[in-house]
Amino acid sequence: TIPDSVTSIGEEAFSYCTKLTSVTIPDSVTSIGYYAFSNCTGLTSVTIPDSVTSIGNYAFYDCTGLTSITIPDSVTRIGSSAFSYCTGLTSVTIPDSVTTIGGSAFGYCTSLISVTILDSVTYIGNGAFSDCTSLPSVTIPNSVTSLGNYSFDSCTSLTSVSIGSGVTSIGNDAFYGCKS
Repeated sequence: TIPDSVTSIGEEAFSYCTKLTSVTIPDSVTSIGYYAFSNCTGLTSVTIPDSVTSIGNYAFYDCTGLTSITIPDSVTRIGSSAFSYCTGLTSVTIPDSVTTIGGSAFGYCTSLISVTILDSVTYIGNGAFSDCTSLPSVTIPNSVTSLGNYSFDSCTSLTSVSIGSGVTSIGNDAFYGCKS
């Protein structure tokens, strides 16, 4: 349990704490730094408060024990590889406040079966959902203008894609290897 006196969680603060099972982040925290909880493979529960505006690159990278995550409406940026290799993650909702989903943000989340992207997102980064091999469908809202390279690369279970009318650019290999 992190006390209310903490306003930011720095780079690699809890990285490789493999026995850590749950974290409660107080309302005083506004940012979660790069690699803050990366490789915390035992982490099964994390509460991100409404005060957090930024989830840093690799913040929860390789947290294989996480099965769900609630991203609060205060978050505007999900960093590159923030939840990459969270192989236990089954569902995620990107709230209305997020404008950018960083590169590989959810890459290799092989158990992910539900992704909800709401209307504030304008850019889905390179490889943002690459190798999400269990993902059956995705709806890209009208607010998105650009899909990065490899954004849904190798999503081998993907059978349905709905792309909003705002998309003007689909990157190289965006749906490469989506054999279903």
